[in-house]
Amino acid sequence: MSAGIDAINEQVKRESGIVDRLRREIGKVIIGQTYLIDRMIIGLLTNGHILLEGVPGLAKTLSVKTLASALDMSFQRIQFTPDLLPADLIGTQIYNPKDAVFTTRKGPVFAHIILADEINRAPAKVQSALLEAMQERQVTIGGETFRLPDPFLVLATENPIEQEGTYPLPEAQVDRFMLKLRITYPSMDEEKSILNEMAVTRRDFDIQPVVTPDSLIKARNAIDGIYVDEKIKDYILRIVFATREPGNHGLPLDQYIRYGASPRATIYLTMASRAHAFLQGRGYVTPHDVKSIAPDILRHRIIVSYEAEAEELTPDNLVDRILRELPVP
Repeated sequence: MSAGIDAINEQVKRESGIVDRLRREIGKVIIGQTYLIDRMIIGLLTNGHILLEGVPGLAKTLSVKTLASALDMSFQRIQFTPDLLPADLIGTQIYNPKDAVFTTRKGPVFAHIILADEINRAPAKVQSALLEAMQERQVTIGGETFRLPDPFLVLATENPIEQEGTYPLPEAQVDRFMLKLRITYPSMDEEKSILNEMAVTRRDFDIQPVVTPDSLIKARNAIDGIYVDEKIKDYILRIVFATREPGNHGLPLDQYIRYGASPRATIYLTMASRAHAFLQGRGYVTPHDVKSIAPDILRHRIIVSYEAEAEELTPDNLVDRILRELPVP
């Protein structure tokens, strides 16, 4: 087994240069926000969509645009508004009276990287237009199905404090996001660096594309080979099942959780734990990898009860307690 782990470690070391290159290029623009940058890289490496939640001014949109600039791939920014139509997103059929035929005009969703800016400002019918694209990596226009490019990644932003003119995201769509990130304020030292760098009327960012689709595929193949011990798999399963049946795992939380995480969470937590190990340059997953990424996988998959709301308990509080109290292998 040790010989196999050594081989995996060597492959990870060869391919993990993609992480350093991305961090270096993104760091030219984004100061601090290590958590955000690493989670975006994890989403990219695992082909998992990301929902970014934070108050205005925390560089959510800028971070996504900077990541896209560091990739040798196509990018589209879609500003979600109340008057947006599904056809504005996926495309439509145009009638040509001269030839008496319909031709398909593809929408902006046909790109490798999609920035869905303020996704909760569009009505449900527009948000639902993304469901097929996010899960099946395809869209249907006029009865014809079109494959989306590979890789295909949706990074969506939303503002948690301004609810006027917004629409709640359907649970089915929220569950399709691998990660939900809570973006917080920078530290005082980081904000001083931001002040020194950004408080000018004009600043040009020289971001170079440092990752090609081929290099990304090689990194993903290395991640798929990262070793996950049976004890780690059982730990992942216990965490997910504790969100559904906490009492069966010695946690008195049944009254606070209406619905727990789906099997999709088990799959995503395993994949993201592998990617987290890849970022550390390791060819095997540890419990620390699982615990580090679990809140981002689970926070949007737990629906709390009225009792939890009355006691001001959030999904993050419940996930934190599960991770603290479950035995670690």
